[in-house]
Amino acid sequence: MALAQRLGAWIVNGDPFQAYRGLAIGTGQPDEREQGGVPHLGYGELDLDTVLDPASFGDRVRGWLAQAPRAILVTGSGLYLRGIWEQLGPPVEVPGALTERVRAWQARLGPEVLHRFLRAVDPARASVLHPRDGARIQRALALHLATGNRPSDLLEPQRRGIPVGWKALVVLPVREAQRERVDRRVRAMVAAGWPAEVERIRQGGLEAALRRLRPLGYEAWLDSRDPETTISGIIRSTQAYAKRQVTFFRNQWPEVAAWDPDQETVEQALERLSGPAAGPEGPAQRQGPDSRGPGRA
Repeated sequence: MALAQRLGAWIVNGDPFQAYRGLAIGTGQPDEREQGGVPHLGYGELDLDTVLDPASFGDRVRGWLAQAPRAILVTGSGLYLRGIWEQLGPPVEVPGALTERVRAWQARLGPEVLHRFLRAVDPARASVLHPRDGARIQRALALHLATGNRPSDLLEPQRRGIPVGWKALVVLPVREAQRERVDRRVRAMVAAGWPAEVERIRQGGLEAALRRLRPLGYEAWLDSRDPETTISGIIRSTQAYAKRQVTFFRNQWPEVAAWDPDQETVEQALERLSGPAAGPEGPAQRQGPDSRGPGRA
């Protein structure tokens, strides 16, 4: 927020889960106090039954960016960032029946078994997914079954690098500080009413839509039997997710400078954004593993 205030910029959401209405607490959508008087676009805009993919979400985000005189795009999703930057090929249509079949396999066999199947057909994609990352394993297998191709080939960006007109900065606390941030954030979300938020969705008849979306932590609350066990599990899974995102951003955009908000000043962040952009002046970019859901600082 301090960067936006210093730059006179608006904050534009680049995270698909934070775009959904009704998920304000569990996805870390900034409330009025956190917004600090800075205009925000793209938060809580969409109904839960809205279907998104990187390309269609990218279209929406570019529309929000066009409304801002100057923008800072905030995202923690590398795949959806490529959709915003139009670096992916056309989306692959996966029949709903096929998606449900793969989901049923996972319910019966568990994500670790499906991960072994994925490793057999696409070692590259399997190597970047945790064996218990059920949602992404399901999507990868469904893509393979729908097309006969390796998911890693389908998800390979057509263009790389930072697009013309953009400047980028990865927000990257040291690992132990990041783990502590996740722990504090999850517990603060629970105190703010995250379980009640999930129950409102259930009572509103939208449980199926929520399970289809699979935002981090929500299914754990839907299936919760013991709150403390659920909280501990969400903390562990979010810490693991943040670690994977660090690896992803470092591998995909090694040229992008990192900034540690715990150890460095806003002035240092501005210095790293003050270098020449890839082309004519364009939106600023803030990306990092702590900018979505429970990992958002």
